[in-house]
Amino acid sequence: MKAEIHPQYKKVTFKCACGGEFLAGSTIGKDEFQTEICSNCHPFYTGKQKLLDTSGRVDKFVAKQKKAQETAAKKVKKVAKGKEEDVAQETAENETEA
Repeated sequence: MKAEIHPQYKKVTFKCACGGEFLAGSTIGKDEFQTEICSNCHPFYTGKQKLLDTSGRVDKFVAKQKKAQETAAKKVKKVAKGKEEDVAQETAENETEA
């Protein structure tokens, strides 16, 4: 390793806005580092996570899926109805031939 090119690794105190503090190793030049959020106050770790759907994306998705299912059901009925007509037509043709 080359001498004098690596940063100094030392213990640094990390202080959160919530008041939490923890000690960790770091190469930053300060002995103390301020942070806005830590594992003590982050919603993911505290279990107080809120899912916000401000633009109604979930409702839009559900409505779109419902409409797609209705359209597919109509197509199936239309195809089934068309087949019934074809079967009736074939039956009528077979009766006239016989």
